[in-house]
Amino acid sequence: MTKITTELLLRAYVSGIFPMAETKKSDKIFWVDPEKRGIIPLEKFHLSKRLSKTIKTTPFTITYDKVFLKVIRACSSESKGRNKTWINGQIMALFENLHHHKLAHSIECWDGNELVGGLYGLALGGVFFGESMFHHKTDASKIALIYLVARLNKGGFKLLDTQFITNHLKQFGAIEIPRKDYLEMLDLDLNEDANFYCLKSDVPPSSILQLVTQTS
Repeated sequence: MTKITTELLLRAYVSGIFPMAETKKSDKIFWVDPEKRGIIPLEKFHLSKRLSKTIKTTPFTITYDKVFLKVIRACSSESKGRNKTWINGQIMALFENLHHHKLAHSIECWDGNELVGGLYGLALGGVFFGESMFHHKTDASKIALIYLVARLNKGGFKLLDTQFITNHLKQFGAIEIPRKDYLEMLDLDLNEDANFYCLKSDVPPSSILQLVTQTS
């Protein structure tokens, strides 16, 4: 069996393939190459009026790359409505390595000193491959996604890959596109010179909302 290294993992992502495990406890991973790919078009990101108002109240403190390991562990943990996850120890170790190389990133939502939500993913060129998110308080994962999109827009990213789409993501404008169309976009957008570190951590909500423009 071929050992999966970070180099092999990166080659997979640039080829349109990503890893999953059957369960958190599985000792193996498999490659996924779906016929339909989930993406959120950044220029058509949808932000509801309710969430816009919520962000203005600053319900959480937002940080970036502060506790990457805690975020991925939280994403891998079972929770209400999620009896099992696909993130096993091998995937966590690979992404920890990518994080050390400043390729994998996390966004964290805090209520005081408590980590209550967040997400993580991989940034290559102008593409952000969103991997997973979690929340322990209402709207925490949604707000993490909104802050991610603001950062991607500011940093010049072109493609937000969600792998699959869910009802949770559909409310933000997530769509499915054929594999062929996705690969064409991927090949083009990987050549973009985007910057994940384009925003400071203390950006006010008003600036975030300006970067995420479509509301209803």
